[in-house]
Amino acid sequence: MPQSSYIVLVDCNNFFVSCEELYDPSLKGKPVCVLGNNDGCVVARSNPAKDLGITMGMPYFIAKKKFPDAIYLSGNLAKYKSISKKIMAKLTDFTPNVEVYSIDEAFLDITGCEKTHKISYLEIARKVRTDIKNEIGIDVSIGLSPTKTLSKLASEIAKSGIRKHTDLSGVYEINEENRVEILKNTSINEIWGIGRNLEKTLRRHNIRSAFDYTKLSDDFLKRNLGKIGLDLKQELLGNSVSPVEYENSLPKSISSTRSFRNFTTDKSVIKNALNGHLHHVCTKLREYNLTAKHLSIMLRTKDFKIFTNKISLDEPVDSEFEINKKIYTLFDEIYMKGVIYRSCGVVLSRVEPKKEMQLGLFSAKEKEKSKNLSKAWDNIEKKFGQGTLKIGKTTEETE
Repeated sequence: MPQSSYIVLVDCNNFFVSCEELYDPSLKGKPVCVLGNNDGCVVARSNPAKDLGITMGMPYFIAKKKFPDAIYLSGNLAKYKSISKKIMAKLTDFTPNVEVYSIDEAFLDITGCEKTHKISYLEIARKVRTDIKNEIGIDVSIGLSPTKTLSKLASEIAKSGIRKHTDLSGVYEINEENRVEILKNTSINEIWGIGRNLEKTLRRHNIRSAFDYTKLSDDFLKRNLGKIGLDLKQELLGNSVSPVEYENSLPKSISSTRSFRNFTTDKSVIKNALNGHLHHVCTKLREYNLTAKHLSIMLRTKDFKIFTNKISLDEPVDSEFEINKKIYTLFDEIYMKGVIYRSCGVVLSRVEPKKEMQLGLFSAKEKEKSKNLSKAWDNIEKKFGQGTLKIGKTTEETE
């Protein structure tokens, strides 16, 4: 079976608890439970809490009585949504084809992206996990396969490996080489979309594993389960029939963030990195034939504190040469000497379709020069690869 699609599922590990740990690192390694429904029951647990025996949905008064040493926190959905939004925005650095499935899960169609990123599909999946962990501070499990259903299963295998300390990579791929063996060892109730009632029906027909399901005849599936049953069979066989559904609309903003290979206090290192991010977002603007009127930068410290600065531009731009000096001004206003920084980023917002050039900050001649420089840079990178040219003197590289 040729793999025509490459679909990634990103699943945040113990998401609500992970968000709480991000704000309070002292919680890490402890049995922590997040409560929902007016503190009525447990809706998220850390691994140590799971090890104690605390179950999902356990009423708080029972959990508190049986496990008094666990830490119980009231849920803060606004906080979790804010962190989720950052994660989902980060995913668009890898592909615009992102389907947000839930607050802590998203599908990415990365088919063809190995040419853009110049690394393999598995390496892209690994980089997604690394970047989210380093830049946002949330650990995720990632599944890679030709279909959504198999990617969901692959992410569960990745998460199980972390949980059992048998594989801490957090990324698992299901391909044609291992698919059949995995399906043989996967109980039918572990497949995405198989509920209790359907499981009982299938078991009555001696369908115990996911592999057993793939051996059912199309006629049987059509009679008993209809199109959904047929589609599930194809997904398990590695044939994608449920594509990643993403909004095919213009972005409201374009961002670029990345952590430093080594944490730094060096102003020149950070400025050079900001220049690189500015070039990245401006390249995206030109690809979409867009301009932006709002520029902001972000600095993240070693302990994950975030500082931002922003400015509204007098007129829409799409060239880094028109605004790179503004980056330095924004940076100088928030940089703190002696503070150790782990990452930085640039965001261009108030994005709109490009219009005819108007006079403003730059004369027509200067604008044309900036436009030509940017175009030349784009052409060089298309021919020789991203990062061939840089503005400024690089004294330290970023990841």
